[in-house]
Amino acid sequence: MARDYYGLLGVSKGASDQEIKRAYRKLARELHPDVNPDEEAQARFKEISAAYEVLSDPEKRRIVDLGGDPLESAGASANGFGGGFGGLGDVFEAFFGGGATSRGPIGRVRPGSDSLLRMRLDLAECATGVTKQVTVDTAVLCDLCHGKGTHGNSTPVACDTCGGRGEIQTVQRSLLGQVMTTRPCPVCGGVGEVIPDPCHRCGGDGRVRARREISVKIPAGVGDGMRVRLAAQGEVGPGGGPAGDLYVEVHEKPHDVFVRDGDDLHCTVSVPMVDAALGTTVSVDDILGGPIELTIAAGTQPGAVTTLRGHGMPHLRSGVRGDLHAHIDVVVPSRLDHTDIELLRQLKEHRSRDVAEVRTSSSPASSNAGGLFSRLRETFTGR
Repeated sequence: MARDYYGLLGVSKGASDQEIKRAYRKLARELHPDVNPDEEAQARFKEISAAYEVLSDPEKRRIVDLGGDPLESAGASANGFGGGFGGLGDVFEAFFGGGATSRGPIGRVRPGSDSLLRMRLDLAECATGVTKQVTVDTAVLCDLCHGKGTHGNSTPVACDTCGGRGEIQTVQRSLLGQVMTTRPCPVCGGVGEVIPDPCHRCGGDGRVRARREISVKIPAGVGDGMRVRLAAQGEVGPGGGPAGDLYVEVHEKPHDVFVRDGDDLHCTVSVPMVDAALGTTVSVDDILGGPIELTIAAGTQPGAVTTLRGHGMPHLRSGVRGDLHAHIDVVVPSRLDHTDIELLRQLKEHRSRDVAEVRTSSSPASSNAGGLFSRLRETFTGR
């Protein structure tokens, strides 16, 4: 037997929506668990809440007026209203993929989607910043109807199939009893209205596909994977709705000389053995300017790092530059003529104290930070 939802709220069958709302609020103030902790009052509160949910929904109320019960056997418990109130639509949606609660039309005018464009830049362009013209294929406002979607003076009308609600509801029988499902209207697509005489150019969508040129300004200091946001440069929404944003994602090309680490740059400088021993200067290109002089101190060891402060990449939005780290690679000659060999022999005799030896970790000499052993230990142990 169908429940008397009107009787639960104490209103007549012909009561208006406002009368139903007032009756529910009056009873809720008396029976709410925060006000009345009595178990009987709590059970009564669940009943009136379920009754209000049914009668405030036009489709569910129509089923009640026809003698049916939209909540019949839909997870009902012994008291007739399941384990709670206000969440019955969620139960339907969890089991049957479509909630019984009406959500109304989605609206013909909606915001557009964001767009993503990828741009490849070399290291110099990332350092200096650059402005480039890009071509994008996107949705733009229809220049014939200006987003209205109609032809001439015609106007949209309510959809006959869904009555302007944008969705249709059907009651089906299942093992759990009668189940109400809701789905978008197949005629209007959930909008709730149709255009009898649509625009001849956009077909009623209010937008068309077009290719356009956009100027993109990339700031100095951007790095690989960073995105630049261009507000309202994405797709125009359905019905001429506001455009989304365009994001330009930077992909940084590998550089022939420099390796980037955040705002710092690293490079390898090959120095002949004699120059490393005596000291010299090497010209290195600055990523933002001309050549700069790098001083190689006398006695520089293989693997040493010389740092040039403020010659790295500019920090995004601040302009403060990182550092340039030059890793020294001492080159030992592999081909020697007679004169070279004689000179090296003389040097060896002069520096007879320099002898080859195997050092252990306990050797005092091995603690030298510039020694080969300490560098190997740091490499393999991370200390």
